[in-house]
Amino acid sequence: MTQPVTLGGRPMMPPPGAPVEELLVARFRGHARRLLWSALALIAICGATTYFYDNLPAPFENWMLLVAAAALVLLLVVVPFLRWLSRSYTITNRRVILRDGLGSRHRTELSHTRGYSIAVRRGLLQRLWGAGTLTLNNGVDAPLRLQNVPSVNLVHETLADQVEVNQILAHRDAQPGSI
Repeated sequence: MTQPVTLGGRPMMPPPGAPVEELLVARFRGHARRLLWSALALIAICGATTYFYDNLPAPFENWMLLVAAAALVLLLVVVPFLRWLSRSYTITNRRVILRDGLGSRHRTELSHTRGYSIAVRRGLLQRLWGAGTLTLNNGVDAPLRLQNVPSVNLVHETLADQVEVNQILAHRDAQPGSI
């Protein structure tokens, strides 16, 4: 997830004044553990529908059962899946991008060059799954929250490395005579 490393352990840097192309470091979604209840609901709905098909009391018919099962699947399975699918996080060597929404997209960006603090919050279940919530705060804009990040420690290290490299490059390029 990080940039190539030289023998000294520091990430390779371009020569002074050279343009740096934007490279993808990581792209991920929130941890899929939130879909556990949806999966269990789908299994229960399928099992109940199979059991009650052709075994319904007199006033009910099979089509009513199928419509009710379809409505439950839509409400308990499809909607949570689309909600999970609609949010994605992208880390490049220049910025962090949060994309949210299916129909109308909301995009929030935070540049590594400006620098920001990284706070990690992990609940009990998040610790069991290796996930966590990262809050990125640069002191000027509203904090950027990356919720239920899988492998949160690895993402935290990657973000810290990217901030360090970008600040070194920005400082070096700002020096007079660096070109």
